[in-house]
Amino acid sequence: PGEGPVLTVYSLQPVPKACTSVPVLQQHRIHGTRSRVSTTISRPNSSTLQPNSYDLAVFGGKTVRLVRLHLDVSAVKLAHLEISRPPVELQDWILDIRWLREDKQSLLCVAVAHNGALLLDISSGNALAHCSCLEGCLLYSALLVVHKSWADTVLIGGTVFNQLVLWKPGGEASHNRAPVERRLLGHTGVIFSISYLQEKGWLASASDDRSVRVWAIGALGGCGGNCGDLKPTCLRVLFGHQARVFSVCLSPRRVFSAGEDGACLIWDGAGGGTVLRALKGHRAGGIRALAVSPGRDDTGRWVATGGADGGVRLWKVEDDEEEDTVTKTITDLEFSGRGVPKVVCVVEGEAHNTKWSQCRILVCTDQGFVYQYGNGHWELLWRGSPEFQSYCVMETVAVRLKDSISKANLCAVGSLSGVLKVFPISHPQNEIALQSCSGKIHSLIWQQCDQYVYLLASAAEGQVYRWCIDVRFNEMGTVSLRVKCCPAFVLPTCSKRWLTAAVRLPSKSKGALWVCGDRRGSLLLFQEDLDRRGEEEATDCMQANIKGHETDGALQEKEIPEEHKDLTLSPLSCLFGVHGKQGVTSVCEYQGLLYSTGRDGCVRIFRVGEGPLQLEVLRVQRACKGMEWLERSLIESPGDDKKGSTIENKGTEARFVIFGFHASQFVVWDPVKLERLLAVPCGGGHRSWSFWPVHTGVWPGYGALVFIKQGSVLASERPLESTSVSARTWNEGWSLREGIHGRGIGCVCRLGRIWVPNDSTANRAETPGPVRVQIEGQWEIIVTGGEDTSLTVLAVHPNSGSVTVLSIITDHISSVRTVVALTHQDRLKLTSQSQSLSALVISASGRAQLQCYRLQIGWNKRRLAPFCQVVQVAGHRLDEHWERKRNRHKMVKMDPETRYMSMAVVDDNSDAVLVALACSDGAVRLFSVSEVKRQIHLLWETFYHQRCVLSVATCSLKAGKGHRYVLLFSAATDGKIAVWDLTQAASGSSCDAPTPPNPCLSIAAHQSGVNSLAVWPHTQGPLDGGCLVTVSSGGDDGQLMVSTIRVDFLEDRLRTVGVTQDQPQSHLGLHLLSQLSFPSAHAAPVTALKLLRPGLIVTASCDQRVCLWELCSTSINHRGVLCSHVADAAGLAVWEEPVVEDGRTADLGQTLYEYNLYDYYY
Repeated sequence: PGEGPVLTVYSLQPVPKACTSVPVLQQHRIHGTRSRVSTTISRPNSSTLQPNSYDLAVFGGKTVRLVRLHLDVSAVKLAHLEISRPPVELQDWILDIRWLREDKQSLLCVAVAHNGALLLDISSGNALAHCSCLEGCLLYSALLVVHKSWADTVLIGGTVFNQLVLWKPGGEASHNRAPVERRLLGHTGVIFSISYLQEKGWLASASDDRSVRVWAIGALGGCGGNCGDLKPTCLRVLFGHQARVFSVCLSPRRVFSAGEDGACLIWDGAGGGTVLRALKGHRAGGIRALAVSPGRDDTGRWVATGGADGGVRLWKVEDDEEEDTVTKTITDLEFSGRGVPKVVCVVEGEAHNTKWSQCRILVCTDQGFVYQYGNGHWELLWRGSPEFQSYCVMETVAVRLKDSISKANLCAVGSLSGVLKVFPISHPQNEIALQSCSGKIHSLIWQQCDQYVYLLASAAEGQVYRWCIDVRFNEMGTVSLRVKCCPAFVLPTCSKRWLTAAVRLPSKSKGALWVCGDRRGSLLLFQEDLDRRGEEEATDCMQANIKGHETDGALQEKEIPEEHKDLTLSPLSCLFGVHGKQGVTSVCEYQGLLYSTGRDGCVRIFRVGEGPLQLEVLRVQRACKGMEWLERSLIESPGDDKKGSTIENKGTEARFVIFGFHASQFVVWDPVKLERLLAVPCGGGHRSWSFWPVHTGVWPGYGALVFIKQGSVLASERPLESTSVSARTWNEGWSLREGIHGRGIGCVCRLGRIWVPNDSTANRAETPGPVRVQIEGQWEIIVTGGEDTSLTVLAVHPNSGSVTVLSIITDHISSVRTVVALTHQDRLKLTSQSQSLSALVISASGRAQLQCYRLQIGWNKRRLAPFCQVVQVAGHRLDEHWERKRNRHKMVKMDPETRYMSMAVVDDNSDAVLVALACSDGAVRLFSVSEVKRQIHLLWETFYHQRCVLSVATCSLKAGKGHRYVLLFSAATDGKIAVWDLTQAASGSSCDAPTPPNPCLSIAAHQSGVNSLAVWPHTQGPLDGGCLVTVSSGGDDGQLMVSTIRVDFLEDRLRTVGVTQDQPQSHLGLHLLSQLSFPSAHAAPVTALKLLRPGLIVTASCDQRVCLWELCSTSINHRGVLCSHVADAAGLAVWEEPVVEDGRTADLGQTLYEYNLYDYYY
């Protein structure tokens, strides 16, 4: 694929991996490649020939270049690219190119945008022939059908008039002008892509009108340039995309289309034109490139897609696969029992990996009967007493029998009167009656431990009764239950006082901990006494203290032990209403972290504090827009849960998927890929449901839903029962290159690097995932913010160019405009000599929103990849701050559409971090961010500029006697830069609310807006009683301005005249000494300017250039330039290597890149 100007070659066998890459088209983007076999060699032990090298014609924009791909059959080095010719520049945009068949020369047929074609000798760069169509309109797409010669060539163009025109550029033309031979009408939008299938005579077109049309055109090309049937017919009109269709490909039985909605649809071309499968995996922005391999009946086809997010994905598609596996169809199980079904549960089989056909379905009716479904029919399993009629709750669990490899399934049924029955499903006659109270049982929860299973029953008045059940075989060979009553939990007083979720955390030092969620939306922490809750003592109690008699293999509980009758446990910690008023739906634990879901549309990742036992929320993950009813979070299959990996990764956040309801569908949502993995049209969330498989808390990549709707028991279609990793991988696709942002990138910030020693590749063969990359050396950690309202944490390997997405944070509600970071690195003194990274990241976006996170980044030795743990520190929104103000009815309301444009760190101390923000409403605001208090506080705001403030920067000065001064520079759309003395604010307490100061100096720097600032103190020694400060700025006028300011320290002089007692008093005197300008630094607005070192700056602009400048006392010297294909550069991050004195910059717009500035400076 072409990634900007870079051509990358991937090997697909035995596993997909990047082989080689080389920049080909300089500042142009690659739009396509066309290959032909250059040389061949004999196969080993065979007389047949195989290709040894290919000629690649790479084109983009108005440029085409010849590249040779060499293949090494010895597999020592799979492939390498050789650029053999300089690029050839044409006068028009290139839409398609094709090699002339059976031509030994380097002749190309080229279709250009103004409905023309030419014959190009790529070796010499000369056009041998040129022809235009009489219909001289602009084309959006073109396809060349080439045979042996220029005279046989047929061109198909998609015009701006929504038509397809066919003409022959090599035919008999008058004055190099050829007439239209065929015209296809039907589209109502411009045509973006055309595909032709010669063996069927089909032509397919993809259009702006969201449709794909398949035409019966007949034979095209060949001797004489056949233009097909005189009256082509439209076979099918395929509507299935939700946005524009960008690309289409044809195969003998399938039609492949990709569009702006981010989906690649596979259509049944030979049948009724239905969608068989939807390939999704790219983030917002759509799929811009599509390629389908020729394929064979026994191997299937490769389908590759390239997205606007910069990602490249690969799928394996079989020609005989069935319809779409994402959106499930519904099957009625035809319940035939007495009563109306009220509760449904899926019961797994005795094996660990139970297939769908081996599972059973239990249904409890309003008559108190429990029915079992298996092998296609229903049978009565358990008959309840009259108190179970009209109302009942039911839950099931599979528990491994003690001293056995077998499992037993238990069912618990609760009634309106407080009666609770527990029975083994294999022996329902061995039921146990448990009396909790005289009130209604609201919910039942099973919780498994190593050798026991706990049952929790939430009753009236916030009482949660608990039993510990030991399951084993007795002498008669039936299942025996030994029950011990445990102290009850008491929930806090509230309106909806019953339990909805619970998880048990065993701890040897703190006793058993329980984390529970209630219907009010609160998370609760309970602790059991270590001396009385030990599992060994529990076993003794079961065997000695509980008196009962065995009947048919079941041990009946007779009475509650005296010490437990009045003993209750209250919560040690409570996060009241953290999930809103609709309640907590699930709580689970994985590797030391807890994951809770609720009907507020959020997954909260939290933990139990190490010091005092309390719950600490680390961060919040929202599902997709409109998906508010979340039911469960399941860990994605990690592939590294072996001994040692769990201990090493303890406390590290795992990848998970979200179960929930979106409108009328049950949805499995991937918050990282931002796609639906499963959708079942069940009608919504107000119903009883159960999901298969139920044996694990890990999402296996497939599943089926059973639910009750209008008195019927329904199930989604039978899923694939293959649980192999390879089968699931082909269904999900390979990620050859991960996507970054689906829309434009607005800001970038480098956090630092982590080091990986060479011996980390010892277990490289065990690395999960298909794409093998070089992992030793250093990984640069970068945070980007985009217009898709997300923050993305990236790990970039400079040597191999691989990019790994570590985390995606989606807490912002508008596009992220600026981000800053305060980094701390720890070099670990370990045998692996790895390095970790900790950073406090503050991001700001539109809608006046601030977010603060603590990022912990390290190296996963098992997976051989970096990992990132995100801790959400605090958030702030200006509109919410205004709503909390007193007497706000007397004030002018703040603008809710205020955007934060730029941010700079003013001061970093142990108590809080001070940050200044440039705002679109004309204000400069100062915030205090406290990680300890987990608060963001607005200290003051000033509207001095009275127009949009575009950028801010800070500078710290050191004077004699240990004094330190802080200056803030702010620039607005009027081209002026204001200088503020923030020394008092930096030295004051974070809880103070000082009055905003007046600016000390105003500098007229540009004719229009100042987009970026860089400030540093002068490198020479301090002057007598002051120092020099250099301010460099870039603006919309394309000018680079350097201003020098003299700063006088006035501590021993009189204070500044004219400052009232209400205003902070400045101890500095500022004077503008000189200004230098470079009027035409860029041919477009300077959008980013960063300081590499004092006297050396880097600028980026919309003119696609990244420039290096050296600043002297009397001049600005241009030291180097890099051309970038990114048309709208929005930001820049620069840093220097610690050993080799060179600089790296990351330039961004729609894509992220690295550049090395070594050659241009030294």
